[in-house]
Amino acid sequence: MGQEQSGLVDETTPPQTLSERSLAAVASLIKNGHAKRIVVMTGAGISTAAGIPDFRSPKTGLYHNLARLNLPYPEAVFEIDFFRRNPTPFYFLAKELYPGNFQPTIAHVFVALLAKKGLLHMLFTQNIDCLERAAGVPPDKIVEAHGSFATQRCVDCKTAYPEAAMREHVERGEAPRCARCKGLVKPDIVFFGEQLPEAFYGNMPAVRAADLVLVLGTSLMVQPFASLPRMAADSAPRVLFNLERVGDLGTRADDVLCLGDCDSGIRKLADELGWRDELETKWAKLVGEKEAARQRASGERKEADLEDELERLVGDVEDKLDISAGSRGETGANLAKQEEEEEEEGTDRPQSPEDAPAAKKTGGPDHDGVGGGPAGVVGLEGEGAPPAGKEGAAEEGPEEGGKELEERVASSYTPVQLANEGEEASKKDDVKPTSKGEDKVKPSSKAEDEGGGGKPEPAL
Repeated sequence: MGQEQSGLVDETTPPQTLSERSLAAVASLIKNGHAKRIVVMTGAGISTAAGIPDFRSPKTGLYHNLARLNLPYPEAVFEIDFFRRNPTPFYFLAKELYPGNFQPTIAHVFVALLAKKGLLHMLFTQNIDCLERAAGVPPDKIVEAHGSFATQRCVDCKTAYPEAAMREHVERGEAPRCARCKGLVKPDIVFFGEQLPEAFYGNMPAVRAADLVLVLGTSLMVQPFASLPRMAADSAPRVLFNLERVGDLGTRADDVLCLGDCDSGIRKLADELGWRDELETKWAKLVGEKEAARQRASGERKEADLEDELERLVGDVEDKLDISAGSRGETGANLAKQEEEEEEEGTDRPQSPEDAPAAKKTGGPDHDGVGGGPAGVVGLEGEGAPPAGKEGAAEEGPEEGGKELEERVASSYTPVQLANEGEEASKKDDVKPTSKGEDKVKPSSKAEDEGGGGKPEPAL
């Protein structure tokens, strides 16, 4: 589904566009007028400081909290077929997420500031919360890849539905019906089973035209959005603001990784640009001092929690190392004592039957180690594996990029992964020799291929 991570660029590889791989160098590029077409890509991580949960976090993620709705599986809340049968769970969720319940983060306002300064070429977002609009990003600069709550229409006849009436129904947690055909109405959010907006594909060239790409708060797990960063020109620096490295970010000479929460990273870049005071003032004026203080406190708690978790992990590792070292010391002492006792007793004592070496078994299912042990590991053809019948690793061809990747994604994208593709592969079996010495394939219930097939989350 998403991009697999490649190896990090070698530290000795010099950047092509930046003076160095740092936020200071990125800021210099902007201040010197060499970055005038900035493309921003955002995911759920940019909105967590606003109080909107992401999808995957244990105990706090949206899918975890949807368990109380007794869905067949959490993703069903965003499936169009399930929605047609039972729209109530979606409208229960929509009541919590509807625009107006949350305020933009400082990262949202930074994107608006780029637009105000004439530097924002395009914003691609996976989020459906409309916080980019609330922050002041012009609608014509926003590509909402997974749709949003901004508009709504009938799922059958596609007739638009009034915003005021929609808000009333959402506040009651009720599904509205189309006045024309009585069909169900839903916001223009892309559900599983629906195509992405034409605006997404139509604006792909904007990525290739970018002279700087900023990627904020996304796991890059959902295609085709996950392919966007790879479409950027090799000469365009790419900056990642995220808790961890994702996709192929960090593999190019001009990639800069700023790992941590989005707001902290954006504040660092604003400091380097000399925009920090302007940014903080604009943000606090928009959301109010009370909300600004709440978001700042939330960020500080998260940083403290991360530090505590890091200290705990370091302590666990140190404890394990101490235990391992102690075990090795005790083992060495025991061996030395045993050797001393053997020297004193001598080695002339006769062997007991138990001390005699066991005779090698021949024939039968255990002959040559075949049959009794686990079956050999068989590599399946697929991504990252060599073709069947060839030894060694598969040769890597030139990486797709730019226009070729854009055309491939636009022409081949299927919005829903219909099945576990891995199940199409033949299940490998244990091999046992027959009594005549011939290899015979015996079905094994343990040889399973879990395959892929996981459904992507429509990020907020």
